[in-house]
Amino acid sequence: MTDLAVVLAFGLGMAALALVGAFGLALRPATLQRLLLPLVAFAAGSLLGGAFLHLIPAALGTGRAPVPVFLWVLAGFCLFFVLEQALHWHHCHRAATDCADATRRPQAWLILIADGVHNLLGGLAVGSAFALDFKTGLAAWLAAAAHEVPQELGDFGVLVHAGYTPRRALALNLISALTFPLGCLLAHALGQRFDVAFLLPLAAGNFLYIAASDLIPEVNRHHGWARNAVHLAALLAGIGVLFATHALLHHGHGA
Repeated sequence: MTDLAVVLAFGLGMAALALVGAFGLALRPATLQRLLLPLVAFAAGSLLGGAFLHLIPAALGTGRAPVPVFLWVLAGFCLFFVLEQALHWHHCHRAATDCADATRRPQAWLILIADGVHNLLGGLAVGSAFALDFKTGLAAWLAAAAHEVPQELGDFGVLVHAGYTPRRALALNLISALTFPLGCLLAHALGQRFDVAFLLPLAAGNFLYIAASDLIPEVNRHHGWARNAVHLAALLAGIGVLFATHALLHHGHGA
């Protein structure tokens, strides 16, 4: 099991990504739009790579039969479907001007609450991966981090468009992101007493749901061969990074 200090450091590092929204201030909305969608496609590829190349193989490597492992994957997928229905989840990865339905402060608070729940579960997922071993935890963290960058940029734009000052929007984003290290610490504590390996396929279902339901539909709404080619390249790059991570972390150790 990875040391508590390392788990906490990675958890806080993920929370710090909430401050990436500050970079959006220096960009024009059109420029931000052009950057966000390739980042969303890259994030989708990273989550797919994290699920299929790291979390699911790690779960199978614990000696569990395939069917129970994939049932947990399906459970994780369905859990996030239920959460999205319950919280009216809305991760807006587009420019703020495209998010007219999120310009009211109540909707902005709903986004913050949903992100807080999402970050808590993400922290549990990454923390449980670290509970298995450092390599699996690092791969899960990288996949989650790739998703956080476009999400935080989009959420920052939504909050500013809802009437908050940039400083206030950054502060609120950071507060909602602090549930991620909390989830990491909770998974670490549970791992001291219980077998938390079932959280690995559950986390894989989480990753697959976000990629398939939240991210890929976002980039598929746009037409034109040039843009589609860029998005496909970004998706494959995200998968490639996680494949390269797998190769580096498991070099000399077989599959």
